[in-house]
Amino acid sequence: MKKIIIFLLIGLLTACKNDKPTIKKQPVKPKIVHEYGFNLNNFKVINDTIKSGENFSEILDKYHIDYPKVLEIVNKIRDTFNVRKIKSGTPYTILASKDSLEKAQIFIYKPSKVRYTVVNFKDSIITAYNGKKKVKTVVKTASGIIKTSLSEAMDKQGLSSYLTSKMADDIYAWTIDFSRLQKNDKFKLIYEQLYINDTIPVGIGEVKATYFEHGGEPFYAFRFVADSTLNIPDYFDNKATNLRRQFLKMPVKFSRITSRYNLRRRIAYYGNKIKPHKGTDFAAPIGTPIMSTANGTVIKSSYTSGNGNYVKIRHNSTYTTQYLHMVRRAVKVGQVVKQGQTIGYVGMTGHAAGPHVCYRFWKNGRQVDPLKQKLPAAKPMKKDIKPGYFKFIEPLKQELDSITYPN
Repeated sequence: MKKIIIFLLIGLLTACKNDKPTIKKQPVKPKIVHEYGFNLNNFKVINDTIKSGENFSEILDKYHIDYPKVLEIVNKIRDTFNVRKIKSGTPYTILASKDSLEKAQIFIYKPSKVRYTVVNFKDSIITAYNGKKKVKTVVKTASGIIKTSLSEAMDKQGLSSYLTSKMADDIYAWTIDFSRLQKNDKFKLIYEQLYINDTIPVGIGEVKATYFEHGGEPFYAFRFVADSTLNIPDYFDNKATNLRRQFLKMPVKFSRITSRYNLRRRIAYYGNKIKPHKGTDFAAPIGTPIMSTANGTVIKSSYTSGNGNYVKIRHNSTYTTQYLHMVRRAVKVGQVVKQGQTIGYVGMTGHAAGPHVCYRFWKNGRQVDPLKQKLPAAKPMKKDIKPGYFKFIEPLKQELDSITYPN
């Protein structure tokens, strides 16, 4: 009797198990990928890089766009995108049809990780526009102890070379001699790291505050806009003293003086005759950036047969500077420029025997030798601005002081 009951129970359980409904798996939908303003799932995505000597027409020809269509595209987009300026080594993306032909419909030129240009010829209306990927800013801190050089200490912490340049050539250029650093000098930084897609670093933003200990002496620096009319930030110390001098020593980096201010100089270009040379010549390779030596406003950006391409900047009611023989100018009349900003590039236009920039300097309307001038310090912070400045730097100073050094 017991055996019969057991068999009945086993049969009942088996029947119940077999009666369970069958669950059908739902097909997995592909993840929708949006980029550059398009649903990439709708295209065949082809990523490539512009080869040396390759032009826009050749690229589109590879993806079945014939020459008459290319010519139409070029003419329609010329105000937005000059196809002659595409550079080898620059990545691009082709969005092509998803059929067997894989014909190009959209061309995306990517000169940087952030900037891009979209050329859309998918439909009868051809369009082009410039765009930027969304950039996320993350505030970071860093510190280091110097054993040999600032760059070595920065590299050891995996920090960008831009930060090395920023500290040595900008923030502390007038207060610390970086060629004579001492072992165990220290630094701290609060800076912005820029990312796209939350994880891909694309550069450094603003350096908000720094601390440098040189020979046991502390040097604080805080980025702050003290003059709202110019809206140009400077770096000030913890006592509101501007760390910058009013003028840079020279308008180009890594240069040498080939001819000084000399009112009785004999010039080979003019048949070795005595002709006043009211400038200082700094030799540098063609294309070297030329910097404005101080904050100011561009009052001339032009060309003459003698000066070649030149720029003239009024800094205040006392000082004016001029930069001659440029291969190309980078600023326009009326533009406000910052000290150290690129205003043009070294060339040999006009009356120039070799590549250089002739730097001219006016004081109270009279041309003088800039190397013999006792140049003033940068404009001090106004008294009524200081309370707001001290309140602004208080949390930054506390954060700097709390940063620890690496072991």
